[in-house]
Amino acid sequence: MRRAAVAVAAGAMAVSLAACGSAKESGDKADSTKSAAKGDNIKVGLLLPENKTARYEKFDRPLIEKKIKELTNNKATIQYNNARQDASLQAQQVDTMITNKVDVLILDAVDAKAIKNSVQKAKDAGIKVVAYDRLAEGPISAYTSFDNEEVGRTQGEALLKALGSKATKSSKIVMVNGSVTDPNAAQFKKGAHSVLDGKVTIAKEYDTKEWSPDNANSEMEAAISAVGAKNIAGVYSANDGMAGGIITALKAAGLSVPVTGQDAELAGVQRIVAGEQYMSVYKPYAPEADAAAEMAVALAKGESLDSIAKDKVSSGSATDVPSVLVPVTSLTKDNIKDTVIKDGVYSVSEICAGKYAAACKKIGLE
Repeated sequence: MRRAAVAVAAGAMAVSLAACGSAKESGDKADSTKSAAKGDNIKVGLLLPENKTARYEKFDRPLIEKKIKELTNNKATIQYNNARQDASLQAQQVDTMITNKVDVLILDAVDAKAIKNSVQKAKDAGIKVVAYDRLAEGPISAYTSFDNEEVGRTQGEALLKALGSKATKSSKIVMVNGSVTDPNAAQFKKGAHSVLDGKVTIAKEYDTKEWSPDNANSEMEAAISAVGAKNIAGVYSANDGMAGGIITALKAAGLSVPVTGQDAELAGVQRIVAGEQYMSVYKPYAPEADAAAEMAVALAKGESLDSIAKDKVSSGSATDVPSVLVPVTSLTKDNIKDTVIKDGVYSVSEICAGKYAAACKKIGLE
């Protein structure tokens, strides 16, 4: 896969890491000295949240591991675990990483709030934590993700564009948001509402447990029953997996309306080609993965993040966390070639396999 350069969202606070770290205690300096002495022989823990969404095992894990190896001359040891959407299991996995004495931990939390005590345990053990993709609570040392409110705004704007003349205050849409345990879901939701509120009527809205496509399917069936099939103009779906469940419910009701998505999963891209899903949000995983690896290696070696992290974010338990925020792109049938194909995420043959060949030819993707 061709790696795009790490792009940083504009308008961030230009505050130096040195100023942010002025309150660090001498123990942290000792940890840094110890880490620096290790050179490239560092031990990195990587914990990802689930494996239902295709991105984590197909993109995030191999990209992060590859970059860590590059940055350490292939000398780093990487310990990996996937929590399979189980917050309790992930807490146990953090304990294991602490027992194994990793130098730094890259953590994508299943439940951003529930993981707080585990992050504190890691800090107490002298292990710095890089929050990956989701802003975990607790004393994290760095964070990388996408501009999540911008993701929601991008989805909302795309839905309004798809509705065209039907984007009126009387037009009814259904919103299917992500899990309340994921802080990103709240930001996607906020961004989408900032665009959609006042422009259309949100007839039904759901927060979907575990981002489950099956749950999204049930929610869409309930919305169709409550609102009436003929009264639904479009659907805001927070990601591609749920969009799949939603579209199944829409088809069963004989409906074809614009549906949004996120993650540019292969199935989502194929649905876009086929005209079943209007758009997805393309989030280039390489810049996010590279940023996580760069920050983790720097922290493990006791180096400054000044040249890597130009942004600052705050959570309910941490302020001015050095961060890298990566921009996103609205993916429609019109720019598939210039996004996921150009960046090497998928080949034309992968997207246009089997029943999608004719649809691909129709839009000039062959």
